Amino acid sequence: MNTKKSIKYEAIEGWAKIPHGFWLREATSVAVDSNDNVYVFNRGNMPVIVLDQEGNVINYWGTDNSINDTVIRTDAYGNSLQFWETWFVRPHAITIDHEDNLWVVDDSGHQIHKMSKTGEFLLSLGTGKPSKKQSGEMFNRPTDVVVSKTTGEIFISDGYGNSRIHRFDSEGNHILSFGESGTERGKFNLPHNIALIDDDEIIVCDRENNRVQIFSVDGEYKREWMAHKAVAVEVTGSGDNTKIYVAEQGPAPVQRGVANIGNCVRIYNKNGNQILRFGDEHFGENFDQFLWPHSLAIDSKENIYIAEVSFTEWGRHQTPRREMPSLKKWSKKN
Repeated sequence: MNTKKSIKYEAIEGWAKIPHGFWLREATSVAVDSNDNVYVFNRGNMPVIVLDQEGNVINYWGTDNSINDTVIRTDAYGNSLQFWETWFVRPHAITIDHEDNLWVVDDSGHQIHKMSKTGEFLLSLGTGKPSKKQSGEMFNRPTDVVVSKTTGEIFISDGYGNSRIHRFDSEGNHILSFGESGTERGKFNLPHNIALIDDDEIIVCDRENNRVQIFSVDGEYKREWMAHKAVAVEVTGSGDNTKIYVAEQGPAPVQRGVANIGNCVRIYNKNGNQILRFGDEHFGENFDQFLWPHSLAIDSKENIYIAEVSFTEWGRHQTPRREMPSLKKWSKKN
């Protein structure tokens, strides 16, 4: 098992070169394809932006409107804010499967879309109308999606308005669901992000319960460990070489600015033993700090990309409101 303490990560200053005229608002999520191109799902005027390894924009799509077409929407925190009018109501998560298909989660749109890398809609799950809140029925503000590379089965965390994990076959037919609200084992307090371990276990970021929980794909509880505001998870490797990457959000406002509480990424083995933690001890806007991690992705060289909902957490509270850094690359250094 590779748990060498010599592994280090270095923040890359100014990596993402976003052209003039593009506003991210905030990069809610990030994913990497088989060629190590980086896909950024964001709440700005161009919801999907594709960058190469050097951070240059190589493609973009997600709107047919001008940059002046806007709409007022209520966000997850009950704030009425102005958004750009695009194909998506409120971008939340993006995943790339083993066949290089994109899966995007539109939380306030109550849908999950399978798409090509150039923006063609291939499959949509959900009607676009929310189910009754906390009913367990699909969907009420879903949060994430992951696809099995062996079976093509689809797993969705239905997290903001439900406390549920849904499993579908490769054609989108429902197989089963599990989970309910609560703090006991097997229950959830905002299942925010999911990943598969060896394609036979599912790991869930149970964010407001400050933990990750691991289940069989049939929903049988296996194990858990504490992770402060566990918000995003990715898995690389298999068996004893499995690495689990967990991003943590920061503390409650009363503790904001206190050192070493969240705002970091931790790497674990499959049993929850920590291999590495990185991120400055304090939150902030510097290239090596975090404001509010929300998603992460790993490329073939084990470089790590982190998207942050920094406007929601910090930028909207500034006078005047302003966009904050929300997309970072950390390079692996052995």
